[in-house]
Parts: sequence; C-alpha cells; structure tokens
Amino acid sequence: MTAALLLAALASGATVAMPVMAETLKMATDSGAKGSDAGNAIEAWAKEIETATDGALTVEIFYQNELGGQQEVFDLLMAGDVDLMLNWPMTSYDQRISLIYTPYMFTDWDDALAAYGKDGWLSTALSQVYADTGLKYLGAWPEGFNGVGTKGGHATTVEAARAFKVRVPPVSPFTETIAAMGYQTATIDWGELYSAIQTGVVDGDSANVIFYDYEYFGDVLTDYVHSRQQFLTGILTANQETWDGLSPEQQQAVAAGAEKVMLAQFDAAKRADDGYVEAWKKLGHTYVEPSPEELAALSRTVRQAVWPKMEAMIGAELLDLVRQNAAAE
Repeated sequence: MTAALLLAALASGATVAMPVMAETLKMATDSGAKGSDAGNAIEAWAKEIETATDGALTVEIFYQNELGGQQEVFDLLMAGDVDLMLNWPMTSYDQRISLIYTPYMFTDWDDALAAYGKDGWLSTALSQVYADTGLKYLGAWPEGFNGVGTKGGHATTVEAARAFKVRVPPVSPFTETIAAMGYQTATIDWGELYSAIQTGVVDGDSANVIFYDYEYFGDVLTDYVHSRQQFLTGILTANQETWDGLSPEQQQAVAAGAEKVMLAQFDAAKRADDGYVEAWKKLGHTYVEPSPEELAALSRTVRQAVWPKMEAMIGAELLDLVRQNAAAE
C-alpha cells in the first residue's frame, strides 16, 4: 500500500510524508549489573533520552560483562559499536585521561562539583582530551573520595603509615600517591585481595571509597581512614561519530540527560558514602577523618612528590591547569 501511494504521489507530482523510523543507540556500562547503581544510572539516562526525543531515539542497554570485559567494551565505544557509555576511565588510548586521578586536586564535595560541573575547569579540560581520542565527554558519575582501609590499626601521618603494606591497583598515579603517603605498596589483583588481607600478605586496601571495603572486606579490615587522596568517578561519554550524526535537538537530549544523571549522582553518592560510614561503625570498626592539619600535611607531601611525575602522563599544560585551579592545601 505504501509503495502504491508513493507511485501515485510521484505520478501526480505530490509529496508523501514517510513515517519517521526511530534510531536505536547502544548504551553500555563496564561496571554494574542490572539493579546496581550504575545499571540504574544508564537506565535513567536512556529514559531521559527517549522521553526528550518523543521516541525518535530509542536506547538498547547492555550491563557489565554483557559485551565483554572493561577494555573490550571501551574498545567497542571507540569503534562506534557502542554509542553511549558509563565507564571508569581507561588510559589505554590517551594517557592524559590520568588527569582524573591526579591526587589532592580537592578534598571537598563542593569543590569537586565545581570542577566537574557543566562548565567546570576539569570538565572543560577533559572534554578536549576525550575529543582528541574520538569521544564526546558528557559528564562525571562520582563515587566519592577514597581512603585507606587497614587491619589492626591505622595511620594519619606519613611516619605512622610506614608500618602498613597496602594493595594498590596497577594504575598510575595510585601507586605513587600511596607511596608518597608513607605506605608500603603491593600490586595485587582485585580477585585475590581478600585472601591477601586474610593471610597477612597485605594489611589493607588503599584505593577505594568506603563502600568497597565495607562490602567486600568488612570482616577482615578494622580501620578506615578517609584520607581523600583521589576523587573517584565514572565518566559519561558518547562516540564522537555517533554524536555528530545526531540532530542538534537529539544532541541536547543526550547531553541534558547525562547532566541530570550526573547531578543526581553527586547527591546520591554523598548520601551513600555517609550511610556506609555508619554501617562501618556498626561493625565495631574504626572510622577516621583526618584533622584539617593532618589532611593539609598529607596533601602538601603528596603534591610535592607526585605532581611533578604527572607531567610525563598528562603534559605540562594540563599540569599547569591543575596547579592554577586546585583547592588550597
């Protein structure tokens, strides 16, 4: 029938408005099953996009491990086989993404939001870095400030930290940061960390927000120091070719949805962090917020030791940007 109408219209010189076909975007996360916080976040983002475009864009969602491991899914995003993604920063295509992990840029949630907000200094810099790799940066999805979980005591000074050996992930500048804080370090696979703590190979975990130490190691760790050396965040991104292929109205829908998800997560992550602190204490464990003087001393020591090493990873221009915008010690 459609073909007949089209032929008739062509014969008469009239035009026929053909039905608009919805475009489907593939959205994935590398860290979060359905029902997890990350899984819920991409579902919310997808809904925002579909609603704002009146169904002209539909979204197919893929959760953790449904398309492969972390690096595999990131490769799919780079290739355009995944269009939108919430992932934890990968430096395999551009080492400058390590900018995110620069220690002690700030230690306060308000400063973090100002840096990562829509026109924040860190978001502006990351937008250019991601653009150079073929990706569109759309915002942060924060977990919060990390700390150091240990067993049998804790440290808030460089001198006291020398008594503890802790696990670090095999990513710069995590190792350099923890070493500058005074700890002995050991690179251990995440899947082997529980037994390493249990058997005394290491005394704790040094890279995570308190949720992970509570959830996975709450029965083998006893202390958590919220030393705030890094602000951990996922990143909301789009493949640049996909982005360029969208209409301005569709781009606005995708970007506005990402911003809404980001702002919701800033609020949710802070509340969740507070909740896990209380849960940690209910286990009878020790939770320590370093004093302003202790935090300032750690910040000063780590900045002096690690920031110069960051230049080889992120370049002098980005390091100067950090120095210009980082919060006071």
